[in-house]
Amino acid sequence: MKINIASDHAGFEMKEIVKTYLSTLGHSFHDYGTYNAESTDYPDYAHAVASAVEAEENGKGILLCGSANGVCMTANKHAGIRAALCWTPEIATLARQHNDANILCIPARFVSEDIAKEMVTTFLNTAFEGGRHKKRVDKIAC
Repeated sequence: MKINIASDHAGFEMKEIVKTYLSTLGHSFHDYGTYNAESTDYPDYAHAVASAVEAEENGKGILLCGSANGVCMTANKHAGIRAALCWTPEIATLARQHNDANILCIPARFVSEDIAKEMVTTFLNTAFEGGRHKKRVDKIAC
């Protein structure tokens, strides 16, 4: 599975850890930036990942910033995106099972490396349950 990934400066270090982890799992990825820890604007990177995920059938993305609020808000402006701000593996599981989330947003300043890795694994390996949840997901778009 190819993953679209990006972060702002606050998420840069954790993004690099997640990229290495994705490689160990056998996933390829496209890194949309940022490529260092210098201050930058999170919407630039969130829009890039959201556009890529929208363009791919069953596309998946990972966005990181300090709190993950900014990247999550930005990505969710895209019609085909269901970005989920997750801080535990359990939240990542529910985001996939119940909400068919296609972008995982990680608050880099508030989770450990191990929790981030667990969330990535969970997010990528958990299927959408459909059923009663599909009806609800279908009501999200405006």
